[in-house]
Amino acid sequence: MTCYVNNAPVWAIVPAAGTGQRMQSEQPKQYLSFQGKTIIEHCLDRLLSHAAIDGVVVVIQDGDENWRELDYRSNKPVFTAAGGAERHHSVYNGLLSLREQCGSDVLALVHDVVRPLVTHIDLDHIIKAARENEAGAILAVPISDTLKSQGDDMKITSTVSRDKLWRAFTPQIFQLPMLLQALKVVIDDDLIITDDASAIENQGYSPVLVSGDLTNIKITRPSDLSLAALIWLNQRDQQNDE
Repeated sequence: MTCYVNNAPVWAIVPAAGTGQRMQSEQPKQYLSFQGKTIIEHCLDRLLSHAAIDGVVVVIQDGDENWRELDYRSNKPVFTAAGGAERHHSVYNGLLSLREQCGSDVLALVHDVVRPLVTHIDLDHIIKAARENEAGAILAVPISDTLKSQGDDMKITSTVSRDKLWRAFTPQIFQLPMLLQALKVVIDDDLIITDDASAIENQGYSPVLVSGDLTNIKITRPSDLSLAALIWLNQRDQQNDE
């Protein structure tokens, strides 16, 4: 039996059209800073410095002056696409733009802009997994906390088994045509999803889980910025020691 191997180029889709209301800032959270750069700059730097990633499509709101003023530069291609009403609309628009630029033979690596600390080791692992699994792959972490089911008046109704349960992270990486079609169904049928893998699963496919690093945090609240700075410094020190 021939093993599935996909050697298509890898491009990142970075939805960055959100406003980030939980950050309690007038500025969208992706433009807040730690360690001398904005979150979006850290994110793009991390992705574009990986040898296997050929370029990035950043999905932004129309008229995003913050992006224009940032004037982000890279030695790899960086394109922009228009954001949509919800995250999955933005990813869909990014995929359409990527197909227009590069054709359909692409692995689309979708990554949250507010996860700027993903390690190159995790990127290595998820890209390898996606090349070997036709349904794609997602970065995730097994749940270690005890889970409780809530009833009325905040009372516990049961303890839920955490066996085989995972926290879904990004990146999530899929063949461009497969993800594009899956998201089209979600949009046409007005379905509610919280990640791209859900759209793929809705089509009957089973993406593979790739165990990732807990330091790949999602920056959503003001306190997360301080934690991100500490993680960034630790990652830098580890690289310097290698």
